Amino acid sequence: MSNVIRTLTRKLPLILSAALLLSTSTALLAEEAANDGDIAIAIVVHKDLPIENLSLVELRSIFLADRQFWEDKTRITLLVRAPLSDERSFVLERIYQMSEAQFRQYWIAKMFRAEVPRGPKIVLSTDMTLDLVVAIPGSISFTRADAVTDDVKVIRVDGLLPSDDGYPLK
Repeated sequence: MSNVIRTLTRKLPLILSAALLLSTSTALLAEEAANDGDIAIAIVVHKDLPIENLSLVELRSIFLADRQFWEDKTRITLLVRAPLSDERSFVLERIYQMSEAQFRQYWIAKMFRAEVPRGPKIVLSTDMTLDLVVAIPGSISFTRADAVTDDVKVIRVDGLLPSDDGYPLK
């Protein structure tokens, strides 16, 4: 019995830390979910790409890496925000139609089956997203519409821009 108590005593700080981390993560996710109604997500690409509009179906195909090349044969480089960003949560729900766990499992399976050379590049901030879209020909990503700069091209989704009524990523 004393071995059990010693083991629990040694592991209690770890257990408490994990519980605190879990409760903090849950609180952040709840806060993000509450903000979802305010979000308009812009789909942004490298300025040189000869594309102006994608349907939501085409966009989903690109983000799932079912389509890996643009029509001009440039490889699509997918840039995805890191977990716990409100943009990622929104895109997982609206475009991927997956939970975080399903998203991770999807990419692990896709890479394991060698269907893609690599998973999406993970970006940590809005500024990093925009900088990488500018720097990488063929890149596509998403960001809050109010953060878009003139350095990137905003793609219409189903013929609509983020400022239009009926835009599907609001």
